[in-house]
Parts: sequence; structure tokens; C-alpha cells
Amino acid sequence: MKYNEIGKTGMKVSSLSFGASSLGGVFHEINEGRALEAVYTAVDKGMNFIDVSPYYGHYKAETVLGKALQHIDRKKYYLSTKVGRYGKDGVNLWNYSAQRAKESVYESLERLHIDYIDLINVHDVEFSNMFQVINETLPALCELRDEGVVKHVGITDLQPENLQFVIDRVPEGTVESVLCFCHYCLNDDLLTDYFDYFEGKGIGIINASPFSMGLLSKRGVPAWHPAPKALVEACRRATEHCEAKGYPIEKLAVQYAVSNPRIATTLFSSANPDNVLKNIAYVEEPIDWELVKEVQDIIGDQKRVGWANS
Repeated sequence: MKYNEIGKTGMKVSSLSFGASSLGGVFHEINEGRALEAVYTAVDKGMNFIDVSPYYGHYKAETVLGKALQHIDRKKYYLSTKVGRYGKDGVNLWNYSAQRAKESVYESLERLHIDYIDLINVHDVEFSNMFQVINETLPALCELRDEGVVKHVGITDLQPENLQFVIDRVPEGTVESVLCFCHYCLNDDLLTDYFDYFEGKGIGIINASPFSMGLLSKRGVPAWHPAPKALVEACRRATEHCEAKGYPIEKLAVQYAVSNPRIATTLFSSANPDNVLKNIAYVEEPIDWELVKEVQDIIGDQKRVGWANS
């Protein structure tokens, strides 16, 4: 496993890291025992960065992850969680106020059974009034950083232009990392357009969703996936091409996602320890760049076709 620093934070993290959204049953029901084993397996095999959110499973992911973390040496991992997006009784909720942000941090500490958070993020800034994030949420998190409750502050979003919008309007050093998903994968490399900008600000880059929320998988997209039909069809053809070559598109997708050294880490989520082991094995093998070209040729004019967040 390769390790890279997230910007200037001093956190050297594994190129493939553990996204805990699956622990919340976001994609399907989970077996809690297997989910805990997935966390243990990830850390034992060198994945030293774990990302979660109160929003995932409406607090369930943090709760399940907290059970696992009670049995793992705190020195073996960095923990990232978020503020701003929540949920209750199956209803999604948003609150980016300073007061709620601070409350949320302390609630996460309790659920996760830890004393501090390595990286606290404002979750999906596009759902906020971004000026509230700029003038209220981020200053509140920076206060907690000054107090040592959190070590570093970041922001997340599907759209990288929103990340830039916020960063352009806050004091230098406020935002130390960005997390963007579905924009550095086989069908979409939009994030590369922003590398120079983020690096010029000393901001670390975290990538997520190497399978583009199921587009790049044999299972295919869930019914709720917001991608347009033409993109879904192009990715289906690419998947079939990989299958015919005996090279699962999931393998190619995760190898591609971790291939760029300008990205500190790529988040992969599973509540299945076997999947964790499989994906770790994938990134330790050399990538077939010729197959990457073939897949991207098949995707063709659907490359970089995006969608709105939901």
C-alpha cells in the first residue's frame, strides 16, 4: 500500500482508504458482525484513513463504526467525519449553523468513542447557503480546531467548482482538504482540472466513489442513480468489454482511481471484509493502461457527463 500526505496536514494516508457509508446500510441491509470485521480488516491491512458522516444511515454508520473503533488502537488510523447533513426517521435534514456544527462534532465523538477528530468536513456544501458555510460553519469548525477538538478542517461536494467557490472566500489555511466524488474515475476525470488550484492553496485532495456510485460495476447502477441513460448504457458496454477480457471493471476502476499521485487517497466503501481484501489486492497489482484506453473509448462522448447531487 502506498501512502501520501493530505495537503500540508501531516497525515500520511493509504492510497486506498475506508469509506464507512456502507456501515449505515446506505446501499443495502448489513450484517453488523461482518461490517465490524470489514473495519478490522481494513485497518489490519494498512488502510489508515476512515471516513464517515452522521448522514450515512442517519447516524447508523457512525454508531456501527464506533463499536469497531473501541477495539482498534487510536494510533492506527485517522478519522474523518462531517457536519451539515443529517437525518431522522428516514427524513433527510440539513443544518449548517455554527451551533449545530459544534453540537454535531461532540455528538460524533460520543458515537465514535474517540477523544478527537482528525479531519472534520462540511458535508456537501451545495446543499447549504454557501455564504453560511463561509461565514458561519467554517469559522465554528476552526474554533474547534484551535481548541484541539478537531485537528484539521475540510469541505466536501460533488461539484469541484463549489469547493473552489468556498475556498476563494475564506482566509488562507481555513480549508485544509477537499473531498470530491465521482470526478476521478474511468468515466469522469473533471477533478484533474482543479489539481493546480487546490495544490496552489496547499489543500489536499481526497477522491471518493471510484465505481461512480455503481456505474463502473458488474452489478450496475441502483434505481436511484441520477446518471443520464446514455451514460449508464456506455458504462454497461464498458463493463461487458472488461468481463470479456477477464478483467473485472471494478478492478480497473479502483486501480485507476489510486493511480494519480496528486490525489492523497481514494475512498472505497464496503461492509464486507472479503470485498475489502479484494480491493486491496487490486491496488497492489499493476494497472492495464491499454484496457483503460479501450474502456474510455467505449464511454466516448459520455466521458465527463455529470449529474446533479441528490
